Amino acid sequence: MASSAGRKAAMILFCSPTCAYGHQIRIVLNEKAIDSGVEFIDPAHPPEDLIDLNPYGSMPTLVDRDLVLYDARIIMEYLDERFPHPPLVPTDPVGRARSRMLVHRIERDWYPYLEPIEAGDGPGAAHGRNRLRESLIAASPVFGAKPYFLSEDYSLVDCVLAPLLWRLGALGVDLPSSCDTIRRYARRVFEREAFQASLSEHERGLVVFAEAWVV
Repeated sequence: MASSAGRKAAMILFCSPTCAYGHQIRIVLNEKAIDSGVEFIDPAHPPEDLIDLNPYGSMPTLVDRDLVLYDARIIMEYLDERFPHPPLVPTDPVGRARSRMLVHRIERDWYPYLEPIEAGDGPGAAHGRNRLRESLIAASPVFGAKPYFLSEDYSLVDCVLAPLLWRLGALGVDLPSSCDTIRRYARRVFEREAFQASLSEHERGLVVFAEAWVV
């Protein structure tokens, strides 16, 4: 995947270097080896040209020539359909529906805790940290059911889940030794070449926490 420092690519992803949703898309771009550029933006001060493209001024935003997309899930599904190899979503309708439901549940059950935890050390952060920890502990047997998340093959579900797990150490979410299944799963997805290539400089700075967590 081309960097923002290189030539101007026809496809550009605008995202924050700290945002887990932008990280999801960067993983997909690297898994598929898509020729693209990444522009890291300060979400508090989006450039005018981005606001012109996206009326919400939100990130992540993908620009592919005349097409502008600004929802992480829509962007990832578009990339999987436009660049079908390797496939990250099952080809059959039932498999696709199940994959979408898993992504929906991850985004609904676990991702909402990111914002209050990252917002500070107040009661909301403590509550979010405890709820996320308890929910992951309850789900730990699922992580060991198959090599990837409820699948024999690496999929879009793993692209969505990996950025959340990578941030657990930095979020202060500690898991007990009984969650070995999550640790093994995390190590498996973190070691993928595409995942390592997807990391921003900020996210690489979290690796010390991730390594400590998956030992």
